[in-house]
Amino acid sequence: MYPMSEAVRSHYETYPYPSYPLAASVRRCDTYALNLEALWARFNGRLPPSEARRILIAGCGSFSPYPFAVANPHTPVTALDLSRCSLRRARLHCLLHGHLNVTFTAADLCDGQAVAGRFGLIDAYGVLHHLGDPLEGLKALAVRLAEGGIIRVMLYSRFTRGEEESIRRAFRFLKIRDPGAVRRLMARARPDSRLRRFQMHSADAASASGLADALLHPCVHTFRIDQCLDLVDNAGLQPLLFAHSMALENVDEEVERIRLLESQGRSPGNFVLYLGRKAGGGRRETDGGDLLLLNPCLRGSVGMLSFGSLRIVPRLGHPTPPIAGSQRRFLRRFLQPVAWKSLSPEDRMAASGYLQALFLLKFSP
Repeated sequence: MYPMSEAVRSHYETYPYPSYPLAASVRRCDTYALNLEALWARFNGRLPPSEARRILIAGCGSFSPYPFAVANPHTPVTALDLSRCSLRRARLHCLLHGHLNVTFTAADLCDGQAVAGRFGLIDAYGVLHHLGDPLEGLKALAVRLAEGGIIRVMLYSRFTRGEEESIRRAFRFLKIRDPGAVRRLMARARPDSRLRRFQMHSADAASASGLADALLHPCVHTFRIDQCLDLVDNAGLQPLLFAHSMALENVDEEVERIRLLESQGRSPGNFVLYLGRKAGGGRRETDGGDLLLLNPCLRGSVGMLSFGSLRIVPRLGHPTPPIAGSQRRFLRRFLQPVAWKSLSPEDRMAASGYLQALFLLKFSP
């Protein structure tokens, strides 16, 4: 293991992240954007073949395996992380909520022997920027990608992460390595200081593991958009879609928008991208023979009576927008495949919005 990998492993052994309660749950309908079938259809125009029905979470932390297992209950999920402490907590979260389709592996994602085979979906959300060499990490993931496969990454933006990095560098210079010491400094910080602004506006300030991840991490890289694109290109990949807040659907247009923001010292937030191989990937042009199907994660939520079981524990996840009765009736039509060419122009327009939101899948039979 490389020295920086050992420092990162030690960090997460001490402060597994995130620190959600084990009782915290997600509804399946709130995990629709993690469903392999929906993502594969979005970028390939087909449902995934059997050999691609595997998911790898590279740098899974203490929580991610659970929502991925909820979204893909019949798909094998491999959860990979340096930290055994994080893996133990992630495994316990899955077990407590009855999800048994996850295999947990303690290893460095750059290790070519860590996991065998190829995967249709690889998730590395908030991971590559904590590696000693992010390019080596992305190349290691690209090798494990099945033909037509998708990688989701989140990378720190130079401008979004600016204040946290100023604080982190100051703490490293002052040899502050304990969240308790950070809290004591926060209590004495001026109202207009970076540290107080971080405390007021960041959810990570609420927990020791959050403070450690945001301000005490031993390895952090930040990127401007062109550095991000160079990283992707040098790994033999291409961006298929930006998915951060307010991102434009057209990749080239979003890149130009971000460049303009950066010229003004601003950013749309940290970069969230879906990546595919250079030789393929990208959205396939659809034709009249395509079928539409409801995202499997939403099946229960569009039923006539869909109450589910009562739980008195906190729920986490990305909530689905409210679905009115008429919208619910429309979506219910797609519980079984419906031919695109059978839809009226008005229904096609409505369906297109749901396709963009991943509520519906469009694919060739």
